[in-house]
Amino acid sequence: MARYTGAQCKLCRREGQKLYLKGDRCYTGKCGIDRRSYAPGQHGQSRKKISEYGLQLREKQKARRFYGVLEKQFRNYYHKASRQPGMTGENLLRLLERRLDNVVYRLGLAASRNEARQLVRHGHFKVNGRKTNIPSFLVRVGDEITVRERSLESPRVKELLERAADNTPPAWLEYNADQIKGRVVALPSREQIDAPVQETLIVELYSK
Repeated sequence: MARYTGAQCKLCRREGQKLYLKGDRCYTGKCGIDRRSYAPGQHGQSRKKISEYGLQLREKQKARRFYGVLEKQFRNYYHKASRQPGMTGENLLRLLERRLDNVVYRLGLAASRNEARQLVRHGHFKVNGRKTNIPSFLVRVGDEITVRERSLESPRVKELLERAADNTPPAWLEYNADQIKGRVVALPSREQIDAPVQETLIVELYSK
């Protein structure tokens, strides 16, 4: 499975804002964008006039990096969203938000989406009682996400479960700390999606 293996902080610096790709580190003084708020590279500190196309491209790149998907996969999500009824931009974000790795992160069972993706790939979670190790798996209303029994012995999983007990998931998800179980109670609305992107610009980019 292809994935980005470069420096995460450079992605935030390139987009000019925190995308919270490194979990707890993003809230400390070690955060790359706090230390160097300009774009990476030789000309990162120079001021450039951004064209309309450049603005659209940056929003698309920001959305990709926020959810951790590569170009081909992101384009497939867009085409799928364009075939659904309703606004294409909101449909796109709704699809990305329903990815299993994102749901695990939103439930508080991982410190970042990158960690959630790794935990899912290592088979630590079940969906409706079945082990699911595909980060891009799209959850549906009524799906239940639980931690595998064997994984409960892991020190890191125990630490994450303690964090999840204090976490407040978005309204379209619910988490029962006693049963260690999350549930999808509705499809996310745009107001419940925290992606810092203007989805209309992404639609304009792909509509050309």
